Amino acid sequence: MTADNKGVQLLEVSEDSADQRIDNYLTSRLKGVPRSHLYRLIRKGEIRVNKKRVKPETRLKTGDIVRIAPVRVSVAEMPAAPGNSLIALIKQSILFENEQVMVINKPQGLAVHAGSGVRQGLIEALRYIYQDQPFLELVHRLDKDTSGCILIAKNSKTLKHLQQEIKAKELQKTYYALVHGAWPESLQSIDAPLLKKSAESGSGVVTVDTEGKASLTHFAVLQRFWGATLVQAMPITGRTHQIRVHCQYAGHPIVGDNKYTPHTANSLSATRSLCLHAAGLNFTLPDSKKHFKVEAPLGNNMAAIISRLEPA
Repeated sequence: MTADNKGVQLLEVSEDSADQRIDNYLTSRLKGVPRSHLYRLIRKGEIRVNKKRVKPETRLKTGDIVRIAPVRVSVAEMPAAPGNSLIALIKQSILFENEQVMVINKPQGLAVHAGSGVRQGLIEALRYIYQDQPFLELVHRLDKDTSGCILIAKNSKTLKHLQQEIKAKELQKTYYALVHGAWPESLQSIDAPLLKKSAESGSGVVTVDTEGKASLTHFAVLQRFWGATLVQAMPITGRTHQIRVHCQYAGHPIVGDNKYTPHTANSLSATRSLCLHAAGLNFTLPDSKKHFKVEAPLGNNMAAIISRLEPA
C-alpha cells in the first residue's frame, strides 16, 4: 500500500522560513513523510530550489521557489502513531515550556526523529500529541542512546535565533558522562579535530583526524569512583559524537558506549547502557536579554549504575 501526497507543489519561501535547512523546511510541510524518504527525494532531484538540485543542508532564502514532486510513501514507511505509554512519558518529560520553546528530558533509547529503521521519533510524537501547534522543530539533536535536555522551537523566528546562538557558541550545553578510569584533574580541555566516516566505509564512526573539523570540549571532574569518574563535559563545537570520541581519545571512554568503548576497559565494560546525559541548557530567546537555564535529572539507567559504584 502507498499513501499519496499532493501533486507537484511550488512553494515560495517566506521571510519566516528564511535560513532554514531544506530538510527541516520539508518535514514541517510534508507531515508524516519520513526523513529517510525526504532525503531520497532530495538525492534523486525530486526536490529542487529555483530549479536547481540541492543537498539536505542547503539553507533557503526569502523568495526561493521550492519545487516538490508528487510524493508516494509506502505505508510501512509512515511514522507510527505513538502509543499511550510514550505519550504519557513525553508529557511527563517536559522540563520547561512557554509560547516560544519546549525543553524535553529525552528518554534514553528514543530517537529524536524517524529515519532508517526508525518509524517513530521524538519530534514526530510531539507533532502527533500537539496537532494544534503548527510549528515544532528540533533546534539541535541528541544521539538515540543519550538522555537529557533537547530544545524544540515553536516558531521559525525562535528557531533561527537559537540556531544562530549555537553557531555563535552562545548557547551553552552541559553533559554528564561516566567514563572508565581515573580522569586526570589537569585534563580540562580536549581540542582535537573530528572526521566522520561515511556509513559505507565506517558505519558512521567518527575519529580524531587532522583532516577533520575543529572540535573543542571542556571537562571537569564531578565525582570519583573505583574504576570510573563522573565528569562534566561542555562541548564548544557541536560535532557528531564529539564528547564520546573526545573521551575515547583521552583514554577514558564512556561507560556503555558500544561504538567507542573497548569491552576490556574494566569490570564496567559489560554495561550496555550509554552513560551520557545532556544535563543542562543555557539560552536566550528573541527580543529578550534574559538567560533561561534548564536542567534535567539523570535518567533511571545511568543513576542506577552510578548508585552501585564505590566512591574513591
